Amino acid sequence: MGNPHFDLIVIGTGPSASTVAKKCRREGKRVAIIEAREFGGTCALRGCNPKKVYSNAANLIDRIRGAEGKLVKCDDARIDWKELVAFQREFTQPVADSTEASYRKQGIDTFHGRATFTGRKSIEVDGQSLDADRIFVGVGARPSPLDIPGGKRAIRSDEFFELTEIPKRVVFIGGGYISMEFACVVARHGASVTVLQRADQVLPEFDPDLVDQLTEYSAEHGINIFTSTAVTEIDAASGRTMVVQYKSKGHMKSVETDLVVHGAGRIPNLDGLNLEAGEVAYSEMGIKVDAFMRSTSNPAVYAAGDCVDSSQPPLTPTANEQARAVVNNLLATTPTHRPDYGVIPQVAFTVPAIASIGLSQLDAERSHDAEIRHDDSSTWGSVRKTGQRCAGYKVIIDRDSDLILGAHLLGPAAEETINLFALAMKHGLTSRDIKSTLFAFPTFASDVRRMI
Repeated sequence: MGNPHFDLIVIGTGPSASTVAKKCRREGKRVAIIEAREFGGTCALRGCNPKKVYSNAANLIDRIRGAEGKLVKCDDARIDWKELVAFQREFTQPVADSTEASYRKQGIDTFHGRATFTGRKSIEVDGQSLDADRIFVGVGARPSPLDIPGGKRAIRSDEFFELTEIPKRVVFIGGGYISMEFACVVARHGASVTVLQRADQVLPEFDPDLVDQLTEYSAEHGINIFTSTAVTEIDAASGRTMVVQYKSKGHMKSVETDLVVHGAGRIPNLDGLNLEAGEVAYSEMGIKVDAFMRSTSNPAVYAAGDCVDSSQPPLTPTANEQARAVVNNLLATTPTHRPDYGVIPQVAFTVPAIASIGLSQLDAERSHDAEIRHDDSSTWGSVRKTGQRCAGYKVIIDRDSDLILGAHLLGPAAEETINLFALAMKHGLTSRDIKSTLFAFPTFASDVRRMI
């Protein structure tokens, strides 16, 4: 008896993989899906969704403390870590429990184990060989190796979600999304936090002026940020104590801590796929794809999300748009669909949130006659009424066309307000168009007219 044959094999169960598998099955294709871990993917189980639960807790504490004596009287507001973890699992556990069953209910064959290419159109999983006309790879990314002495003493972001208690001192290696978001939560829990960032700015994807504002506010809440540092070693000390050694401005320094969290970047999760056997070209940035999300070396293979070599930001909306194009191409005789990214907003769910879309000030001034509208909005009524104390914005407008070139926000509801700028930029609305629109008042959305 030959190997099971499918129209499509999908590797991974995250946002892009799930979209591709389900939509192709609805069109009558015979589909198999393979997952090496729990069904559901990183975003739902170990990323975006559980992270937002944690950031909501930190924001709530921050608001209560800022509103103390003004809006509320609540001297003992605190994060109960065990309760927070339990609540977070109310969102993740049902996904892990029900996702595989939902695939099977739709007629998708499910397989557990690490997928390995054995040919251009063949996969092996848990000792079983599968063949398909097409193969889709949506395996996402994983934490980059922490290749220093004692690096294994640091926990990864996946393990952070499993912690049932937080010690008094925590060091985060790296200053990107993961570290800064978790740092804000841990600090509001009451821990002393240190962030060690190799680059000269934490959150390098965001506007430096707003990041500086966030950094100053974070320092007031127990987060010590050191940039231009290189962590060299994690030493064991007495009991639970560890010592993190790092180089800063040519000098060796150290910090004692009870917990080290590795948040220094992620890499495509391609280990073990044996892409060479599938003749699938890849780089250290991911699988090489053409404009239609098809492998540049094997036209039977498509890929999307954080595991592809792409100039787009590695975000869930990016993966979803790429998956949309993949589905259309898989169902067509000849691929013609390209992802329509437009401009993609980015958000770090720090306290407060910071958001960005479009050009930076530096890039805008290089290529346009740009008007920069920038201010600290911490004293605006909309912010003060919530009990929050940190906000700012920078909106960049082309003087010739009046179009929005970029928008950068910090403060309450930044993660929502940035979507108004995304809509405006996608559809070519000018600043005059936005300013002439009547928004409900008083709302954070209505502040947009004041920003421009």
